[in-house]
Amino acid sequence: MTRLWITRPLPDEVVAAARDVCEEVVVREETLPLSARELRGALQQFDVVLPTLGDRFSAEVFEDVAMPRCKLLANFGVGYNHIDVAAAGAAGIAVSNTPGAVTDATADIAVMLMLMSARRAGEGERMVRNATWPGWHPTQMLGLHMSGKRVGIIGMGRIGQAIARRCHFGFGMEVAYVNRSARDLDFPSTRVADLVAMAGAVDFLVAAVPGGADTRHLIGEDVLHAMHPHAHLVNISRGDVVDEAALIAALEGQQIAGAGLDVYEREPVVPEALAALENVTLLPHLGTAALEVRVDMGLMAVDNVRAFCAGAQLPNAV
Repeated sequence: MTRLWITRPLPDEVVAAARDVCEEVVVREETLPLSARELRGALQQFDVVLPTLGDRFSAEVFEDVAMPRCKLLANFGVGYNHIDVAAAGAAGIAVSNTPGAVTDATADIAVMLMLMSARRAGEGERMVRNATWPGWHPTQMLGLHMSGKRVGIIGMGRIGQAIARRCHFGFGMEVAYVNRSARDLDFPSTRVADLVAMAGAVDFLVAAVPGGADTRHLIGEDVLHAMHPHAHLVNISRGDVVDEAALIAALEGQQIAGAGLDVYEREPVVPEALAALENVTLLPHLGTAALEVRVDMGLMAVDNVRAFCAGAQLPNAV
């Protein structure tokens, strides 16, 4: 009998699909990440665990469970930097994720943040809600027109390409990007070797890279100082890709015009200094927060569980 643990509440359609695959499915009702005790218990008590963002299966967790019952972590989400994949493999535990299902929804949020930051939408909404709007006049809340500008994409994977495509075809923007390798794209683009150089040449800088040690604080003081005073930064990747302290200093000093963030360095903690700023748009990690998308993500995770139970190759092994 295969015993599956789903670590957060998921849409009913996903849970029903999981029950069709596994004889026993336990859904944890808590919405916060797993505790240290729960992480270790997951490996001891279940054959398959379906974890998600914040469930930190670190090397220490695997080291503490000598003979894990669990043989698959079917991650709900494309990002898996909360799982030490090498340590999982050494413990005999496979890891899968859900790429593709999140691409368009996350790209939409990136473009929304670009528009909100450039056109000062958050600031304007607060003015209306606080009843401090004096009425329209020609020089009120002037922002940056997005059409025809230049965007720099950091990371040209599925999501980066989807963002760039929206920017080029939707807004007539020039596209530059930094990536480990060149991409064969269906729109004009320029690959730039140096991130700092690209930051100094674009109107919008968008982070769309995976999380992890290699990308931590990729956007720091040097990148922010290179940006134009009228430029905007958007991060929809992982919070620690941006050095939050350096970003706060850049926004406070008006070194850049604004920023749009969907993720944070110590999520869900948002520094008071950041929240107090008018020139930053802050969202509560809404990247994939659409019912259809969450269902697709869940069903993709279940497909990996189904393959595991059948002894077949995982469709989305990492």
